[in-house]
Amino acid sequence: MRRLQAVGAAVAIAAGTLVAAAPAAQARPGAHCTTPVLKADWYGDNQARLQRLIDDYGRCNPYRPNRDKPVAVFDWDNTVVKNDVGDAQMFWLLRNGKIRQPAKGDWTSTSRYLTPAAAKALAEACGALASPGAPLPTGAPEGAGCADELIAVYGTAATRSAAPAFAGWDRRTVEPAYAWLPQLMQGWTAREVRGFAAAARAENLAAPVDATQRVGSTTATGWVRYYDQQKELIDALQKAGFDVWISSASPQPVVEVWAEGVGIDAGHVIGIRNTTTRGGKLTSHLQGCGSVEDGADTMITYIDGKRCWINKEIFGVRGAAAEKVQPAARRQVFAAGDSDTDVSFLRDATVLRLVLNRNKSELMCRAYDNSDGKWIVNPMFIQPKKQKAAPYPCATTGFTGRDGTPGPVLRGDTSVIPDQTDSVFQ
Repeated sequence: MRRLQAVGAAVAIAAGTLVAAAPAAQARPGAHCTTPVLKADWYGDNQARLQRLIDDYGRCNPYRPNRDKPVAVFDWDNTVVKNDVGDAQMFWLLRNGKIRQPAKGDWTSTSRYLTPAAAKALAEACGALASPGAPLPTGAPEGAGCADELIAVYGTAATRSAAPAFAGWDRRTVEPAYAWLPQLMQGWTAREVRGFAAAARAENLAAPVDATQRVGSTTATGWVRYYDQQKELIDALQKAGFDVWISSASPQPVVEVWAEGVGIDAGHVIGIRNTTTRGGKLTSHLQGCGSVEDGADTMITYIDGKRCWINKEIFGVRGAAAEKVQPAARRQVFAAGDSDTDVSFLRDATVLRLVLNRNKSELMCRAYDNSDGKWIVNPMFIQPKKQKAAPYPCATTGFTGRDGTPGPVLRGDTSVIPDQTDSVFQ
């Protein structure tokens, strides 16, 4: 049974946004236009608030003629789909032997943040299996140890012997493990990677919920599902005239393939982007944004990096200015996310911010504080989290600084957000 929390309605009323969902598509007076109506099940009054967004900012609103399309931006993994398509891609690559031995067998060439301990562990596990540039047989019995070491570094940011795998990164602009996946696809073309992604997508959609798969000697998640509610919302926004985008910290070609399933074309996807050779092969370096040049590998679609890439790709902001908050007219009206990695671009949204509750501290501190009345929270649509037992530590350690130091979560006016109780759950 869905639990309607009183706090959700109270916040909506305080924000002046509590409205009843329309029972059917409605034409605006004096206009030959039909407003799409959401029908899927949402938590509390979220459906009504999303409908209000569509009604007020869609093409049928007679009070806003001749304007640019309003922009809506969605995170991808665990926001539009359940589970992580980057993980699905990594597991497929390992099972099918598509990760190449790095140049000279030097694993530090795959990531500037890889520690000597991790590079040594990978060399010992994988070094004898293939020549530099050749695919590693990680799907074969003899490659199981190599696959296990790669999974450990990717999935836990540590070696199998528990040594830290990455060091020295800015926690607000890059996540080395996320960046490492596209870097490990060096030597393939984007077209080939899209083929790999299509194969992984087919497998993960066909697998039953809770299915697992064997990768090396590791048992890994083996299924992904689209959220029906998000598919309907994206479709309704597009029909209402919104310019809908995806911003994801999974590899660009991979998200392009998955986004087709919700009607979003490759030109509206912003993922982690590799640099390429003249022949079109992916390199182990990444495209930059703002003041970060291509190949520096320090600015991916992650927290503040998402802001930069959205400003650059959607709103055409160039140079270091893309790293800054833009005037309201050059920002998305709506954003949706599920993790601390989405905090900056969600905060930039000018009208409404949808959060799927995965118990992520900084994000939930900001969403529950709801200081400007623009946040709405929904449980995950598949296998939602139970209520978090302890309050979120907003006043002490909810925020992670650039060097990894924890601290309090601050509002825009620098006041401290008090600890927040988890109140939207099933």
